[in-house]
Amino acid sequence: MAIKKKTSLRKKTKSTPLAPSKTKRGLAAEQIVLDKTDPALAELSREIAHKGGAVIGAYHEPLSGRPIIIATLPLSAIEPTPFQRDLSPTHVKRLAQKIEESGAFLDPLIVVRGQGQQLWTPNGRHRLAAAKVLGLKQITALVSPDEQLAFRILALNTEKAHNLKDRSLEVIRMARNLAQRAPRGKESDYRNEFEAPEFLTLGIIYEKTSRFGGGAYSPFLKKLDRFADRGLAVSLRQREDYASRLESIEAEVKKIIAKLQAKGFKSPYLRNYVVARINPVRFHKTKKGVTTPVMPMAAALTRMYASAKNFNLDSVRPGDLALVAALSSDE
Repeated sequence: MAIKKKTSLRKKTKSTPLAPSKTKRGLAAEQIVLDKTDPALAELSREIAHKGGAVIGAYHEPLSGRPIIIATLPLSAIEPTPFQRDLSPTHVKRLAQKIEESGAFLDPLIVVRGQGQQLWTPNGRHRLAAAKVLGLKQITALVSPDEQLAFRILALNTEKAHNLKDRSLEVIRMARNLAQRAPRGKESDYRNEFEAPEFLTLGIIYEKTSRFGGGAYSPFLKKLDRFADRGLAVSLRQREDYASRLESIEAEVKKIIAKLQAKGFKSPYLRNYVVARINPVRFHKTKKGVTTPVMPMAAALTRMYASAKNFNLDSVRPGDLALVAALSSDE
């Protein structure tokens, strides 16, 4: 029985207009200009020249005041950060075509020092690949001596919109890299870099199963997953356990979906519906300002798995699925 999509049942809310801050921050114009021969940038300037690039100028970044070099670099001198999302050949091809049509490459890469003598771009993988497709000799870059910028750039990456899988994979790769570089660092120390704790858990699953339906489990994880005050390496081992248990739950969900399909249910929202039904915190509201989860993650996973094993197929009604379809269309 095919389920038709119904109109949204949610009330439309007015968006709040963005109000400019009345408090002004950052540097004045006369504070921004920086001589490219400044001693603080001498080593980085020599490194750029050694790699076959050219320093064009330098400035103090207007918000933080950190020094930045404007340079061109040969494409062979730059590598994407090792924890960045996977390359999309389709996006690279489209991007190269649009750059060719515009006749100019006007979006500089952000480049930072990586490990050793590497130069990393934390948010320019597709532009770098497009430049290689176009056969460019040099590419414009904003080069920062601040290596840690590579781990803070995720939230600014709008070059190709992240879907849940892309974001989760990038976060877990970043976490594994940081666990090696700073083994004593707590997971909670990197909350700004990781953005949300569920990205870590989902990232572990996506590493093994690229087609995992993470979107169906995201509402469950948002209510329970929290950054740990333990060392990052220890925390990741705990998350490996959470991920394994979620995979076991997904295996049961797939069995339920197959049985429902055999009974004639053909809705594309079957997984969302089933996962919502077995979610033990589905009706728990997260109170504003309260950071403690409504239930320990381990206990919630146990209850969720038990609900999946005991799922009552006869309780499913076509109207339930239609409601899920209507609500999902608004998300």
